Amino acid sequence: MDTPARSSAFSIDREGLALGAVDLALLAAIIVVGQLSHGVDPVGEPLTALETVVPFAVGWLAMAPLAGLYAPGVAASPAHTVRLTTVAWVAAANVGLILRASALFDGGAVWPFPLVMTGFGLLALVGWRGAYAVYARSRR
Repeated sequence: MDTPARSSAFSIDREGLALGAVDLALLAAIIVVGQLSHGVDPVGEPLTALETVVPFAVGWLAMAPLAGLYAPGVAASPAHTVRLTTVAWVAAANVGLILRASALFDGGAVWPFPLVMTGFGLLALVGWRGAYAVYARSRR
């Protein structure tokens, strides 16, 4: 007996993998630009760069799939994509900030870093995801 395939927020197709790669590259770029603006050389101090990127990447990789951002067809509606991305990033930024302030990572999360990271991450991810959703909808 055939059973219909169920759609899940946790199923990821090729488009989802590509979106995830761009998401992570964008987060890493935001952090590297921030480090450069504070006189940190990410090439000369790669562990410092990684210690800043990893907590936010972990947060994003935990929250984005839960929000359904890598599910097939997620980019069908720009408004829906923007809402999901906003919720996922605010949650992911909080996870990243908690991890960064923990004993697991050096550097902490001193004021105003939480606001700057949440704000710039929100602008970048929502902007990119919203633009992609508009493009994806125009292709259909």
